[in-house]
Amino acid sequence: MNWTDFAGWGRRVADWAADYHQTLRQRPVRAQVKPGEILNALPEAPPELAEEMEKIFADFEKIVLPGMTHWQHPRFFAYFPANASPPSMLAEYLVTAMAAQCMLWQTSPAATEMETRMMDWLRQAVGLPGSFTGVIQDSASTATLAAVLTMRERALSWDGNKAGLSGQPRLRVYSSNEVHTSIDRAIWISGIGQDNLVRIPVNGPRRSMDPDALRAAIEADLAAGFRPAGIIACTGGTGVGASDDVGAVVTVAKDFGLYVHLDAAWAGAAMIVPEYRELWEGVDGVDSMVFNPHKWLGAQFDCSAHFVRDPEDLVRTLAIRPEYLKTHGHDGIVNYSEWSVPLGRRFRALKLWFLMRSYGLEGLRGRLRNHVDWSAALAERLRAEPDFEITSEPVLSLFSFRFSPEGARDLDTLNQRLVDTINDDGRIYLTQTLLDGAKVVRFQVGQFDCTQEDVAFAFDVITEIARNMETA
Repeated sequence: MNWTDFAGWGRRVADWAADYHQTLRQRPVRAQVKPGEILNALPEAPPELAEEMEKIFADFEKIVLPGMTHWQHPRFFAYFPANASPPSMLAEYLVTAMAAQCMLWQTSPAATEMETRMMDWLRQAVGLPGSFTGVIQDSASTATLAAVLTMRERALSWDGNKAGLSGQPRLRVYSSNEVHTSIDRAIWISGIGQDNLVRIPVNGPRRSMDPDALRAAIEADLAAGFRPAGIIACTGGTGVGASDDVGAVVTVAKDFGLYVHLDAAWAGAAMIVPEYRELWEGVDGVDSMVFNPHKWLGAQFDCSAHFVRDPEDLVRTLAIRPEYLKTHGHDGIVNYSEWSVPLGRRFRALKLWFLMRSYGLEGLRGRLRNHVDWSAALAERLRAEPDFEITSEPVLSLFSFRFSPEGARDLDTLNQRLVDTINDDGRIYLTQTLLDGAKVVRFQVGQFDCTQEDVAFAFDVITEIARNMETA
């Protein structure tokens, strides 16, 4: 393909993308293919000769599109959103065209300096104090891994990277069972080990970590000769939106000199709305926190905002400076590759610049307020239905419910069948979770183009399919 052809195809793809988004309601939300169907439609060997783009694009529409679950569908109510607003997509188009590797200031000064400014815009937007600085990671999983590595190094007096964990004191990290499984993975990769992730019981309507139980667990570990390293709290947990009392967790941590990381991957975006900030009251006392603008805020994946109180601790944990990565002749510059696990970095800040300028914070706040209000209204409609119960109250735009008709014997199986039948139907998309060992159905509103009518439509689909199921 030459650049003239590229320009023509670029226009065609842009037109296709606009039409795709405008007609998504006509498609089933979840892919309706069987396992292996796409694989079997693809040739087993690569082509020896070049093929025309017209044929390639036709095969894209014929083979790929039917096998896609449409995350930008306005009736996607599963998991959490992975939004892609139009200005964010345009910014990504430009980033792809320039194809810069932005690992150092000198490899793209604009990327580094815009990241610095955009992270400060986000800091202000969510109400964090000026003592925090930030870096854009690819995902909350990476940000959490960086935090766990930092708490490990601090607890080992910065000797873990050099000496390894053999012969070192046994480290302990504390969280509730409501945190995302990325915390478990970070514990594995860091070498701390699953057995040293201490689960603290939760209580209260927000399923918050019990601070008294947290304190008792730390004291017991100290008495046993273990070395507590840090605490991972959550705001808006993936299952049903569990949110720890961040201030209480920080108070316990300070008494023992422990590092606190806050995972607010989904819910953190909502903190651009001042009245929602009570959900993470005390956040100014944590050592680090993460939220994903690529979830609810409208930034194209991947874009994870990782804030730290002391960047020197993060850099001391992650930075490696061989001669070929040094920038000579410039003092005081930031190389964000030293703040991240990967060396290579994309120009992720550009989409934040396009996004926030295109909508303004007030425009984004209006969307989030709508989602929260629409979700609460749906919860009330389902609560009023005789065969449904609300199993966890709305946390922002997330709640869970259970279909429990009179006479039904195995409600776990019934509710899984309900989810599966809804998703096979294709008009909306939901997921299930376990709540205190019971199977429940999750519902969250967060897709960028979702309307109040889409949420009302979800009520119709849920109740229609539930009423038509065999429940005995």
